[in-house]
Amino acid sequence: MERRTFLRGAVIGSSAAAFGGTLWRGAAFADPAQPGTGPYGALGTADANGIQLPAGFSSRVIARSGQKVGSTSYTWHNAPDGGACYADGSGWIYVSNSEISPSGGAGAVKFSATGAITGAYRILSNTRTNCAGGKTPWNTWLSCEEVDRGYVYETDPWGVKAAVRRDAMGRFKHEAAAADPVRRTIYLTEDVSDGCFYRFTPTTWGDLSAGKLEVLKMGSGTSGPVTWAQVPDPSGATATRGQVSGAKRFNGGEGCYYADDTCWFTTKGDNRVWQYNAAASTLELAYDDSLVSGPPLTGVDNVTGTASGDLFIAEDGGNMEICMITPDEVVAPFLRITGQSGSEITGPAFSPDGTRLYFSSQRGTSGSSSGGITYEVTGPFRS
Repeated sequence: MERRTFLRGAVIGSSAAAFGGTLWRGAAFADPAQPGTGPYGALGTADANGIQLPAGFSSRVIARSGQKVGSTSYTWHNAPDGGACYADGSGWIYVSNSEISPSGGAGAVKFSATGAITGAYRILSNTRTNCAGGKTPWNTWLSCEEVDRGYVYETDPWGVKAAVRRDAMGRFKHEAAAADPVRRTIYLTEDVSDGCFYRFTPTTWGDLSAGKLEVLKMGSGTSGPVTWAQVPDPSGATATRGQVSGAKRFNGGEGCYYADDTCWFTTKGDNRVWQYNAAASTLELAYDDSLVSGPPLTGVDNVTGTASGDLFIAEDGGNMEICMITPDEVVAPFLRITGQSGSEITGPAFSPDGTRLYFSSQRGTSGSSSGGITYEVTGPFRS
């Protein structure tokens, strides 16, 4: 896995609905974040689950591919990937995609207020290579197919309503999605070497059945003002990335999340993290592995944030870490999974109260999609 470095592209912002607290704001700095000791200190020795954590934190296994979840009758899916958490009364739900084909889809685990597993079930079936996705402000899960002319499926985390295919959001090799409730649009990444960065603006906010799909345009540089142009035919009969002259190309779009007027997204082909400042309509290169040698963070992929302003980034490969980038520009490992070098970390998401972090090792110790393991980490996370 190629090594990557982080160029801090944000300062502390105000409260935002996405996480309910202080978040990163899109004002780029020129200097990269520096390796250092994170707010939780050094990693300890590996626990019984093979996870190294700072003092005060502990892990447990929530689910394993091919096995029943807790005392439920539901068998956890193979290759767990993108995920998100949803409040459910005094408890919560964690949803997770399955990146296999055919029969990818997504599943969910329900927790009580104490964190006990109270249910598990399927929320999407008969789809292909469901990689990442995104949470909507109206509490649905957008599950994205990472295949040529793939679809976005809007699913119900409670498993009550049937999943709906959202054709208007375009047919391409989808990766992740992030909702912007201020501008009432949804950003989308595309996992191909000459992909685009998209936004879908529904005709009616909260209803994804119709709307406008656009691609970002800018000059040949890595920062500056951008414009958007409509994709004439979202059906992908002609590749969506090839329909607009001057569309900005991104090398393998991956994780994507929105916070406080900024959409962060990663590109694996050139090991970069980008920030789109939606308020200013500008793009900045926030992270590039060619800028700093020997960083603690490698293999950048899925991303999530917390109310304290900390960014948590999962590694695909690297040394199987979830690293933190703090508001004071320190980059440090938060955890490391040992003995699973043939896997990748996927689906990081915090419980609604911010006290529990969920994520998966997609291929576990076996290196196979049937060996996936989903974890929970608890401890004194900053609020």
